[in-house]
This record gives sequence, C-alpha cells and structure tokens, in this order.
Amino acid sequence: MIVDKSFIADLAGLNHVGRYTITRELGRGGMAVVFLGRDPYIQRPVAIKMARPKSQEEKGHFFMEAQSAGRLSHPNIVTVYDAGVHESFCYIAMEFVAGKTLDAFCSRPHLLSPKKALEIGFSLAKALDYAHKKGVIHRDVKPGNVLLDEEQTPKITDFGIARISGGQTLKAIRGTPSYMSPEQLTGEKIAENTDVFSLGCVLYELLVGGQAFGGKDYPEIMRKVVREDPPKPSTIRPDLPPIIDDILARALAKKPQDRYVSCLDMGFDLRVALRGMKKDDIPDRKPKQALEYLQYIPFFNDFTPKQIEQLYLASDIDKAKKDSVIITEGDIDDTFYIVLSGTVRIEKEGRVIAKVGVGECFGEMAYIGGQARTATVKADTDCLLMRISATLLDRAPGPIQLLFFRNFSRFLVERFSLLFKKPAR
Repeated sequence: MIVDKSFIADLAGLNHVGRYTITRELGRGGMAVVFLGRDPYIQRPVAIKMARPKSQEEKGHFFMEAQSAGRLSHPNIVTVYDAGVHESFCYIAMEFVAGKTLDAFCSRPHLLSPKKALEIGFSLAKALDYAHKKGVIHRDVKPGNVLLDEEQTPKITDFGIARISGGQTLKAIRGTPSYMSPEQLTGEKIAENTDVFSLGCVLYELLVGGQAFGGKDYPEIMRKVVREDPPKPSTIRPDLPPIIDDILARALAKKPQDRYVSCLDMGFDLRVALRGMKKDDIPDRKPKQALEYLQYIPFFNDFTPKQIEQLYLASDIDKAKKDSVIITEGDIDDTFYIVLSGTVRIEKEGRVIAKVGVGECFGEMAYIGGQARTATVKADTDCLLMRISATLLDRAPGPIQLLFFRNFSRFLVERFSLLFKKPAR
C-alpha cells in the first residue's frame, strides 16, 4: 500500500472514524497515516492508524497488526484497543504514547547514556520474548518502531508484518533492510531469534550513533548484513565495556544457531552488563558485603552463596520512601520483590489487608498467575527492596526456581492464614 495524494485529500475533511473523533495528524509513512484522536466513551486519547487498501490482500496485511498486537498485553508494547472499517478506510485505534521514537536518540549529540541504552535494550528483550511466547514474531524491530514515552519507557509498535503462529504468513520480503536478519533478507525460514538480530541492530545504533549495517542502496546493505560484521562498539566508543562487544557480536551472528536462542537469553546478558555498570546499590556496603548481607535474609536461608550471587547479578536493589507506591493494582509487570529492610503494606480498595516485613516477598502472585496486579503495595516505612525480574527467573537453574516456588508457597500459606484467622474472644 502506498499513501497517494487522493487518499491524503480524502482524509483532510475527516473529523471522526468509528466512534473516535480526530484531532490532528501525528505522522505518515508509506502505508498509512496516524492521527491523534479521542475515545468519547472512555475519555482517553488514542492513536488512530488509517489506510485505504487497494485489494483484499492489502486489507488483510493492514489488519495483521491488530491481530498480532491485539493478543499482547505488556508494559513495553503499545496496546491495540480496536480495529474496523470506516467508509473506504481501514483503521486501528491504539494506545497514544506522548514521546519520540528511538530514531531521535540514534545520532550524536543526542545519544542516551550507555546505561539508559542498555536498560531500553533489556526492556525490549523482555517485551519481544513475551510476544514470542504468545506466538508473535515482530519481524520489523527498528528505532522508528519503538516509542519512548515521557518517562523514558520504551514501547514497541507497528506489528504490521508480524508473523503469527497459526495465522497468515507474508510471502514477500518486507521490512527495513538495515535491521533485517540474514535469513529474513534471503527469504529463508525464520524463528524467534530473527528479532534478536534486529534488536541487536537497534542497540548498536543507540550506543554508537550509527547503523550496524548502513549503505547507499539495497544491494550494499544486503551484502553487509549477510557477509560483513560491523566494527566493535568499543572501537567507536572506548568508554563501553568489553561485555557489550560480546553481547552484540552474539546478537548479530549471521547464522541463527550462533545467535542468542531467545530474547530472554539476550536480556539476561544485558542485565549482567547493567549490573557491571552500576555502583553497588546497598548503601555503605561493598559487593562482597552485600552478598553476605543477603545470606542473613530469611527468604534466602535455603540458598547457597553461589545461588544468591546469581540472583544478585540478575536483580536490582531499590529504595522506597515511606508511603510511596511500589505496585499499583491493575498494572501489568513481571517483577516481584523481597524486603531487605523496613515493611510494606498491601492494600485492596483502600483497606490494608497485610503487612510484609524483612525476608518476605510480595508481588509474586502476578508472576505465578500471569495476571495484572490484584492489589496496591505501599512502603509502610523507608524500605530497601530486592527487585527480581520473573522473566529472568524463568531462565534460572531448576533448583533455584524450586526454592523460589517453595518459599512463595510458604509465605502465601502464612499470609492467608492471617487473613482468615478468627480474632480471639
């Protein structure tokens, strides 16, 4: 589909589509125009993507985005609300993200800090791994398809050429050549780690300010993607640690079998790299002392020092001020927490239903059940919290996962017994 002049002219006088009112144009590409709109019933802004397909096949391709992204619910993926047909137009209504695409941060002097770039890469890795588990391969991961909101949270958008398990597969080679994997460019069979390659290209550009596989035309780009390796990031930015060279070399491997098997695997290494770039998060404690401190936390009584060290490398230590909100009911997230100092309170509909102290966990129900948060958690005192990504826990060795689930069960039993305990007469 190509946006032609007649299409643009017909859109000019349009002030509503379906139930949505149209406010202004946000942008346009080769296939569609995106407007800022408003949902009059829910009273929220929406982004409305519109196109006028010239055939049933093109219509099917346009709605591929609604079918693929519509089955996903993740904090780092733009939410699709609705899709339909209005007169001769097709439209998709989705979450409006106030911010810029990553394109704005891929050149000097606008580069983000290495730490922020890695954090974005980690968030995108988690989101893509989630999509893959739901049977969706994006196939067009690039800076222009990642929005960074006002709080610098990345959100993946444009699933227009995604491959859905059990759905129609596009036969044509489509995408943006500089971010396509070798197997995608040559029309070979693809797997989930085609998105690993594309994510590697995005992260490379965020870190060094230039494309890993740039070129003046399609043949030159294709030759580089299929046959050449880009310069190591540290040769362009000497302040980058060697581990980043290793991560990107593996993500950008030409053969899929030499690449990270999944975005989850890549995310784990990004988390390790981030840990190496941070100062120790526990105040006035050196890393060795921090690990020794964790061994005295009741939750880790059954863990070996080596297991605690593995978890420490794949987690964050957060401070929470008294009465600050840590978890909000209804949020979708894949993290849970262990209290290292202080207490937190769990609230439901404004009522305190439990308090959690040192060595206890909270937030684990969202991980176990795979649902949105069912309660709000606030700091009852100033707290120190260990925040663990459930996505990365899934990658941990079996014995560690078993210990977690055993502790989860124990704390849940204790918590429920307190809730249902009859008061003494």
